[in-house]
Amino acid sequence: MHSLLVAALLTAAPLDSTPFYSELDVLYRDLHAHPELSGHEEKTAAIVAKQLRTLGFDVTEHVGGFGIVALLKNGKGPTVLVRADLDGLPVEEKTGLPYASKATTIDNGKTVSVMHACGHDVHMTSLIGAARLLVNAKTQWHGTLMLVGQPAEEMGAGAKDMVKDHFDRFPKPDVALALHDTPEVASGNVGIISGFALANVDSVTLTVFGKGGHGAYPHKTIDPIVISARIVTALQTLVSRETNPLEPAVVTVGSIHGGTRPNIVPDEVKLELSLRSYTSAQRKLLRDGVLRIAKGEALAAGAPKEPVMVVDEGPSAVYNDPMTTTRISAALVKALGAAHVVESQRVMGGEDFGEFGIALKCPSVMFWLGASDPGRLAAAQAKGETLPSTHSAQFAPDERATLITGANTLAAGALELFTPNVP
Repeated sequence: MHSLLVAALLTAAPLDSTPFYSELDVLYRDLHAHPELSGHEEKTAAIVAKQLRTLGFDVTEHVGGFGIVALLKNGKGPTVLVRADLDGLPVEEKTGLPYASKATTIDNGKTVSVMHACGHDVHMTSLIGAARLLVNAKTQWHGTLMLVGQPAEEMGAGAKDMVKDHFDRFPKPDVALALHDTPEVASGNVGIISGFALANVDSVTLTVFGKGGHGAYPHKTIDPIVISARIVTALQTLVSRETNPLEPAVVTVGSIHGGTRPNIVPDEVKLELSLRSYTSAQRKLLRDGVLRIAKGEALAAGAPKEPVMVVDEGPSAVYNDPMTTTRISAALVKALGAAHVVESQRVMGGEDFGEFGIALKCPSVMFWLGASDPGRLAAAQAKGETLPSTHSAQFAPDERATLITGANTLAAGALELFTPNVP
């Protein structure tokens, strides 16, 4: 019954002309035009909180920063958590849209532009849309709907901060659900993947020490730049020779800083790395391997002391519970049609939504929400080109279809999860 209800409420053609969509569009454009950076989402959070209070939710603000937890109790049944993230990025928007962000802020002492370049405005609007639909459909489900507005996703810290902030004061979720928009899927469609969907993310700073001196007398120095070059080359074997070829892993050296002049050998060099993996074992292998290789190359070169490694642990991998994923996929096929539910590929990008499932010990699913105009996407693919990606200054979702489908899928997914799972 719930799939028929969603289909009736959310059929794209009539929805486009209803006050429901018009109000969502106004909200979306407001959020898009006024983004806030990670950890500064005060006004954004207030807007989302007000929307949810108006719908009858019991809203708690300032959870783990500017996080929001909104509860709607509707009798006995499971507790379903649905999350949307709040923060923007330090990117100057170049989409040319009439509602493009012109926002600026001070970040680390510098004035920077701010943009919803990752589509978190889409996520928030989809959440509000789904909330409205589920409130209107209260006779069709029973349980507790927990809507989460999460700050600081782009820093990989917001989910952890929220669950550490006495999250046990709220009902324990039985399952967690989220979406993330993507330009790689046509609007009107959703991408589903079972199992690992996004990766563990670790940022590593490695300091390599040497003995500085004049570039004309290298025999009197121990060159940390040469040691670093050897380290960079040797690190590639962590993936090519130490990792099971069937298990993905990435080791990227994103920056090297050392030296001031061409004729000066420096005393030290700093390398910054990004490590990506899925499993805990692979995460440990990469971390341990980086330090082991760095120490080995330093020892071989006669460095005065061992390298120092500092690990900034980012979000853990997003793992889509297979059984829950199967349920969600079937529900979305009923609500949207089989042609609009597509199989997606796992990626090595990071997203901290998985922290909710890990910390709260509940199954979770994140699906991909198509955000590209189907015609533009098909034309680009035919030419072997790509459309502007998330985090791009030109990222612009196909507004109407993306928002409709976002509200659609979150509502349909939540309705399914409120339904008793009878084998």
